[in-house]
Formats: sequence, structure tokens, C-alpha cells
Amino acid sequence: MVSYSKIKKILKAHKLRVTDGRVDILGYFLSQNRTLSFKDLEDKFDESDRVTLYRTLNAFTENGVLHKIPDDSGFATYGLCHDTCSSDDHVHDHMHFKCDECGIIECLEQNIPSVKVPGYQIKEATLVLKGICKNCVA
Repeated sequence: MVSYSKIKKILKAHKLRVTDGRVDILGYFLSQNRTLSFKDLEDKFDESDRVTLYRTLNAFTENGVLHKIPDDSGFATYGLCHDTCSSDDHVHDHMHFKCDECGIIECLEQNIPSVKVPGYQIKEATLVLKGICKNCVA
């Protein structure tokens, strides 16, 4: 279990008000140590309304607590980035891995190589590698 003071410190460092909902959701992300989808949050916080969950995810992504990971399923997942981003500087240039067996999406500690395309201004790059994760291989 992650301490309330740690969660509060993260929220304040990212210029976010400390509310019960934000504390609960950030605490859940920290305790799970994996990416989570909106559906995961909806299942966990079944008493919360959908709008509050969406607003919390939006506030977390805009202020550098989470980053949004696009998925080929049409649904996004969210990963923690509070240690690497701030509300002013929110850049993700690392790869992600999606397991074909269990469906989990992980952040990989490997950066996406810089790509330059003449005539284009690239603002963001995402890369999701697919295969079988180390847990499912074992």
C-alpha cells in the first residue's frame, strides 16, 4: 500500500488539487505497477461515475502524472510517468509492449529512435511492440 503522504506529494508536485478520488486512483496505479485501462478503473471504482474517472485521467495526463498509450483495440491504457514528467514537460519517447496472450501493456525502458521526415514536423511518436511477455513465456 502506498502512503497517503507520498500520493499527496505527487499530486502537489504536478500542480493538482488533492481530492479523495485522485488519491484513490493514483494510489491504485502505484499499487498495481502496470498500465491500466479505463475499464480497469471502472471495475475497481464501481461506485464512481464515469465522468469523474475520465476527468481524473485527463487531469493526470495533462499534468504529467500519467501518459496515454494508444492500443490497437481502440481503447487507450495509461501508464505512470510522475517521476519522469512534470506539468510543464510531458514527453514520452519510450517503447511499449503488448502481450498477445494476457493482453497486458508494459512500458519498456528503451527509447524510440529519433525519426526525421523531410517536410513534416513530428510532435510525438508511439511504438507498441507485440508478442508474448516474459510471464506468459514462462
